[in-house]
Amino acid sequence: MNPLQDTQEKQGGISPADGPAGSARKMSSVLVDRYRCSEEFDVFSAPKEFSHEAGYFRFGPEAICYGQCSSGKPAHFVTDALHDASQQVTMTGGSVFLPFDPAQVVHNLCWERYATKSAGVQPSILKRKSVRVLYYAVRPLLPVAVRKHMQKAYLGGWEKISFPKWPLDTGVDEIFERLLVLSMKAKEVSRLPFIWFWPDGAPSCTIITHDVETPAGVAFCPRLMDLNDSFAIKSSFQIIPEERYPVERAFLESIRSRGFEINVHDLNHDGYLFSNPNEFGQRAERINSYGRAFGAAGFRSAVLYRNPDMLAALDFSYDMSFPNVAHLDPQRGGCCTVMPYFIRNILELPVTTTQDYPLFNILNDFSTRLWQQQIGLIRRRHGLISFIVHPDYIVDEKARSVYAALLQYLAEMRERRETWIALPGQAAEWWRMRNEMRLVPRGSEWSIEGKGAERARIAYAVLSGDALTYEVPPNAYRSAAVC
Repeated sequence: MNPLQDTQEKQGGISPADGPAGSARKMSSVLVDRYRCSEEFDVFSAPKEFSHEAGYFRFGPEAICYGQCSSGKPAHFVTDALHDASQQVTMTGGSVFLPFDPAQVVHNLCWERYATKSAGVQPSILKRKSVRVLYYAVRPLLPVAVRKHMQKAYLGGWEKISFPKWPLDTGVDEIFERLLVLSMKAKEVSRLPFIWFWPDGAPSCTIITHDVETPAGVAFCPRLMDLNDSFAIKSSFQIIPEERYPVERAFLESIRSRGFEINVHDLNHDGYLFSNPNEFGQRAERINSYGRAFGAAGFRSAVLYRNPDMLAALDFSYDMSFPNVAHLDPQRGGCCTVMPYFIRNILELPVTTTQDYPLFNILNDFSTRLWQQQIGLIRRRHGLISFIVHPDYIVDEKARSVYAALLQYLAEMRERRETWIALPGQAAEWWRMRNEMRLVPRGSEWSIEGKGAERARIAYAVLSGDALTYEVPPNAYRSAAVC
């Protein structure tokens, strides 16, 4: 059995086999996995064989897919004219026949399988290995004023990248909603019950994370915790185990004792964690040992470098290294979703907003305007609002005031019961529990079974024509308390 298929069966995640499935076949139930709805709405079939190589196509006017398609030729580049596979969807006998495998497409997007054919623009000289080696060798010695000019040159042309969509890409989430509409039409229902995405009916989830990169960042952590606590918001601190600064037990305990969370941030932040598969195994062993020593359940790589195929060697419950859209990151791409998802045995909590460093130093934006725009887009999909704010870069009062304004904005959202502000570990624990819950009939009603079911809520997808909306029980989310 393909290891990705095996993992999908064990984890209930979205990772299918790479390549074709190889007349019609029943597909893995990605819709049930996403919505935790009844299996009777798993109505999709696709061809056993695909006649075309992988490429880009559309599923409706907005959602861009990457994979194989039997109804039209996928494009080599996302900027080409794209075939719309939705025009070849058929329904018969309560079943939906698709010209592609949505499990494959979702996997290709979330795991960034498309990225090698991304239409990004990067100056070739700055991509040379020798230049990168030199840069990371001297990076700790370079002041931010120098680094940001080098990074602007490296990221030149980012605004010309058409995919993933800036400033937020919800293509995967749009695909799921289109599948839900098709399933409801095939079953001729206008209301479909499912297990709501977040506990207690919360409309969205918010997490704040702090990657500690330098001794100055370590020194600023107590003041940062004071600032967070002034808004009754807890967060996580990602600690670099080796070379950057001494990691004292008292420092870790000062974070944990105040109710904040500790995670592991790479090994030594040299930018080469995934560069050599053989060396990665040795690094992974050391990273795992630090995870146990720190009592850390989560991991994030340096500079958001990522390789989904290597993550299985890391012994963590969740990872936070995949950006939604990576136009302003050295490794281009993006997972195109605002929801958590599984990469084999690890739960991915994607980074769904722009980091503080590029916001301040690449975009020269010392305001919360972009963050608020992204928050609004994520909330429309009821997704995960996640931030990376470095203690190293908000020591300056100008930057710190922007972060304080963000905390105020989030606290007001919480007060209006528009989001659940959680620690990353809490969000991950919930998503894992929800992934194991089942919606079961009880006479004419529905109930939820599984660990954590007391905090789960039954919501309804409501279909009116082609318009899909969600209904959550009134006043389901009552708690405005921290976490």
